[in-house]
Amino acid sequence: QVQLVESGGGLVQPGGSLRLSCVASRNIVSLDNMAWFRQAPEKLRERIAGFTDLGRTYYADSVKGRFTISKDTGKNTVYLQMNSLKPEDTAIYFCYASVYDLNYWGQGTQVTVSS
Repeated sequence: QVQLVESGGGLVQPGGSLRLSCVASRNIVSLDNMAWFRQAPEKLRERIAGFTDLGRTYYADSVKGRFTISKDTGKNTVYLQMNSLKPEDTAIYFCYASVYDLNYWGQGTQVTVSS
């Protein structure tokens, strides 16, 4: 069993920045496919950033160049630095991990970009 707890969401003006955190209940080195997803109202959940099994990062086109995923294995934490935020980034952001084909999700953190 793995618990993932996100934090760092909130209300920010367009052009602003936020950093989301996802703390895992176990060593993240043992977790696979760690990623950030988001779900906007009436839209499907989409994967926006993550790590490959080789430790490389990937990003959805919609966030490439603005968002950065990183991790601190000593803190069992994955981060999502979000810069140049746009109103269309408004969504609930979820942390995801898999272990032996079992999928784990955090509870989500709301990000609202509005003036």
